[in-house]
Amino acid sequence: MTSVFLEDLDAETYSAMVAKEGSTVIIPTGATEQHGPHMPLGVDAMLSRAIAGVVAESAGALVAPVFSYGYKSQPRSGGGNHRVGTTSLGAAALTGMVDDVVSSFLAQGFKNVVVLNGHFEIYQFIYEGLDNAVDRARTRFTGSSPRAILLSYWDFVDEATLGKVFPEGFLGWDIEHGGVLETSLMLLLHPEKVDMSRVVDHPPAKLTPYDIFPEDPARTPASGCLSSAKGASAERGQLLLDAVTTQVAGALKGELLLGNITLEVQ
Repeated sequence: MTSVFLEDLDAETYSAMVAKEGSTVIIPTGATEQHGPHMPLGVDAMLSRAIAGVVAESAGALVAPVFSYGYKSQPRSGGGNHRVGTTSLGAAALTGMVDDVVSSFLAQGFKNVVVLNGHFEIYQFIYEGLDNAVDRARTRFTGSSPRAILLSYWDFVDEATLGKVFPEGFLGWDIEHGGVLETSLMLLLHPEKVDMSRVVDHPPAKLTPYDIFPEDPARTPASGCLSSAKGASAERGQLLLDAVTTQVAGALKGELLLGNITLEVQ
């Protein structure tokens, strides 16, 4: 089989795959955002792209180039937009990018578009762009019924898997920025990009149920992580990856009635 990553394909191979029944493209999204001293700025984008690749192979989809810039990092979920290395888009730019790219894929002939989200703050702006693009396409293309799905990969981590990954007890998704979950996935998928010797072991951040403007850097740990990554491992990453990819692929097959879209390399 040829690669599931769109950027690896020549135009003729790509065109043949788009024309297939049930053709589906997955757009991974992430951010350029600090993830502490032990991991690179591209964690969100790297993880969503890798997860999308595994799902695409199972569901018979293609993976588009990843969106590597997200909406503003917020202290209660990403450490804060003021932190060096975090480079963000505004709401209008992000919504417009999603709208334009999805509209282009639908115009080319894809029957389904899936956006696999890897950055917490981005979700509602993707929703707006995706909704606008699909609504316009259904009106513009007579007889066409394009469909789209928007999902965040962490929503597919079930309780049983959480119990195995966090045997001492899961403290909550709101403090998982730069913590065990992301670090474990990176140790599995991109181990050469993680330096566990630089993990800062500190208590979980104590977050307020509100936001303050301008941001106060003292409200979150100096490491930029909202919890410690101590205890992260590739083995825990495998548990997470298996749970997420199996359930995401199952959801796509069920919602979009996907077959296995393959194309042999001539």
